[in-house]
This record gives sequence, structure tokens and C-alpha cells, in this order.
Amino acid sequence: MWWFYRKGPSGFSGASTAEEVTAGVDGRGLVAVITGASSGIGLETARVLALRGVHVVMPVRNVAAGLVVKESIVASIPGAKIDVLELDLSSMASVRRFASEFESLNLPLNILINNAGVMTRNCTCSCDGLELHFATNHIGHFLLTNLLLENMKSACRDSGTEGLRDGLST
Repeated sequence: MWWFYRKGPSGFSGASTAEEVTAGVDGRGLVAVITGASSGIGLETARVLALRGVHVVMPVRNVAAGLVVKESIVASIPGAKIDVLELDLSSMASVRRFASEFESLNLPLNILINNAGVMTRNCTCSCDGLELHFATNHIGHFLLTNLLLENMKSACRDSGTEGLRDGLST
């Protein structure tokens, strides 16, 4: 595992933390949607982006769990801007509802992180009749991205910045 700790050209390694990688980044004025933000890598991503001043929107299947995560982040990062909205990526109707609710917030979308996923032993179907893994991990994110794409393009045009460079904002 020596290679895990070897730093690459960026100066970071596989052992680098999100806080180390984003040190010095000012994300104020940016909005990020992070699926799967109620646990694991998604939660850590939400926490660190909130730490850097990004307004984080957490689309979660379990809103109660999402609110607990929001409270813990806000407790450790006073002033963090976090919204929790319901989203079940295995349901195309839920994806459409989330996109509509997000648009009603009138927020630009600068960052979209499609992180959520499921993995089960069972071969079950979603409410739409699609295999659950495929519906959640692929089709749901594909639909979500397409529904939010115009907002992301507008945010890009309005800011005059395509993509992000020099950290999160320029």
C-alpha cells in the first residue's frame, strides 16, 4: 500500500483528505447538489463544501436522516447553508419532483455531484419496473442531470465561467 501515500503531480495522494484538497478554496456564492449526501463520501463532500462556503442542497431518500446530517454539519460549521429535499433516484416521478422543487428555489446550480447509489443482493424492480440498481445508479442520475442541465448552463453563462478553475470560484 506504499503507493496509496505517494503524492502525485497535484501534491496529493490517495490518503489526502477533502479538507486538505480544498484548503484555501472560497466557495461562497456557489450552489452544489450532492446526491447521497446523508452518509459516506456524499456526507463528507457536503460537509467540506459547506465548510468552504458553498450552499449545499442535499437530495435524500430519507428526509429525517438528511435533517440529522444537516443539523450536525450546521452545529460544526455555523452559518453553513444547507437545504434538504426529498429524492428517490429509483423513481423517475421523484426525480422530476425534486428537479421542480429545486427550480422553485430559484438558485443557480454550479456543482452537481451524482454520488448516490444502491447495491443489494436481490434483483428487484423499481416502482417504474426497472431493475433497481440500473434505475438508481444510472437512469435516475441521467434524468436528474438532464433536468438540471439548463440551470447549470444558465449559471455558467451568468457567471461568465465555464467549469471551475483556481479552486471552486474565480
